[in-house]
Amino acid sequence: MEGNRTVGQVLQEKGRAVWTTKPDMPVFEALKQMAQKNVGALVVVERDQVLGIFSERDYARKIILAGKSSKVTPVEEIMSTEVVSVGASTTVRECLSLMTDHRVRHLPVLSDDRLVGVISIGDAVKSIIREQEYLIEQLQTYIAGPL
Repeated sequence: MEGNRTVGQVLQEKGRAVWTTKPDMPVFEALKQMAQKNVGALVVVERDQVLGIFSERDYARKIILAGKSSKVTPVEEIMSTEVVSVGASTTVRECLSLMTDHRVRHLPVLSDDRLVGVISIGDAVKSIIREQEYLIEQLQTYIAGPL
């Protein structure tokens, strides 16, 4: 394991499953899907085109606080449309920087404008921790020297 792990490497380890929803799906149904899949966001797609991201944050701020009904409001009405995406060669550290700068927790991964995965802030942090553990192990071995 070397430094500067890439999104492609993370997706190889965690898998490329991507949970999506349609823009006209009622928010309530999208929330049920998120609960079933145990994810915090769904990528909103139509005809293989990424239109936005629907997250728990969108629900809390744009349905609950706005007094709207999740059973009749479509996802497209409250989804985040400014989608920040990355490619497989993007480093995990670059992803964390993008997430921090844009205040997002999920980055769709695109290849030739096609959705091939999603990296979450949890995936990125887990990857950085693994990288740091590996580096510490290597340094301890180096410091201890030959026995």
